[in-house]
Order: sequence, then C-alpha cells, then structure tokens
Amino acid sequence: MNIKSLRSDHIYQKVAHAAWKKLQTILILKELDFSLNEIADILKLTKQEQKQILKKQRQTLLLRKQRLENIMTALDEYVSGNDISHLPLFNRSSVLPLKEQYAYEARFIYGETEAYKVYHETMENLSSGEKEKRFSAIEEIYKQLASYIHQDPSSDEVQRLIEEWKENLMPFMTCDAELLACIAHTYKFDARFKSYFNQYGSEHFADFFYSAIIQNINR
Repeated sequence: MNIKSLRSDHIYQKVAHAAWKKLQTILILKELDFSLNEIADILKLTKQEQKQILKKQRQTLLLRKQRLENIMTALDEYVSGNDISHLPLFNRSSVLPLKEQYAYEARFIYGETEAYKVYHETMENLSSGEKEKRFSAIEEIYKQLASYIHQDPSSDEVQRLIEEWKENLMPFMTCDAELLACIAHTYKFDARFKSYFNQYGSEHFADFFYSAIIQNINR
C-alpha cells in the first residue's frame, strides 16, 4: 500500500470515528429526553456549555424519578385498598424545575386535546436556547410578583408583570381569556400547583397570582 493510500485510509478512519462519536452523543441525548431540535442546538455548543445543560437535565430526571417512585407507591397503596383521595400522588411536595412544571401544566390544563398537540409541536420547534430564555424570564417574573404580594393585584406594577408573563407564554400557548381563566383557577384551587408556587416565598402567592390574572382578564 502506498503512502497516498495510507493517508486516505487514516483520514477515512478519523472521519468515521468522529461520525460514530456524534451518533453516540445523539443517541445519549435522545435517551435523556431531549427533542431532535434541542439535540441539534446542543451539538453546536462548546463542551463546557453542553456539560452545564446536562447537569440541569440530570436534576430534572432525578425529580422525575422521584415523581415516578411516588406514583408507584400510590399505585401499590391503591391496589392494597387505600382510598384514592388519600394517596401520596395528590400531595406533590417536590418542586419541579420550571420546564417540567410547564409541561405538567399543559398536560393538566389541555388534556389529550388538539390544543395540547399544538402546544407540544410548538415546544418541539423552539430551540433549547429560546426555551431557556423564556423560562428564565418567566421565573424572574414570578420572583418580582412575589415581592409585590402585599400590593393590590390590580396595581399598575403587578399588571405590568402579568403582561410580561403573558408575553413570554405566547410562544408556548394561545393566551386568550378562556385559557388564562383556566390557568388562574388551577393555580388557586389545585394543591399540586400551590406547592410549586410556595417556593417563591409565600403560601399565599398562588392566590395572589390568581387575583392578578383575573384582574388582567377583566381590564
């Protein structure tokens, strides 16, 4: 074999090895529940940026594991004859990351409807960077709203934040009055959602948020 052939074979092996590593990375990311669009965005990042995203995803998967363990415990108790309303499934004490919380909310509010399919497709088409940007903005709005909890929900400061919240929701779902009323009602009356909002500093935050949304609808 001549030198030219050896060089060509060496280049081919390097290219094949790189392609194999990329394929392995894609398969791993797929197993970690990233969408194909998210995977494409992640592959463009530096190794350090990828590690940061994977650390966050690990925490998300850990909380999901805990959630599944709670579901299995609840299932065992229900099969054993316990009353369904007393099951730990309905006492969700662990706080989900915002990304998980919104996925949970969408399934809860929309159910298996056409609106949920549209929401899911929209989420799939958004880049991971765009989603992170929106989620970070929403989380910051929650923190600011919590600082205004002793103010009137109809005040200009509070309503300005509700408008910002709606603006950041729009890429995920259609924010008409009917949907906003449904979200507000869920936040106020479902203990599973109240447990999420408690992390922002007050057990009354969900009620305050409800009032602020209703005020916004009626403006």
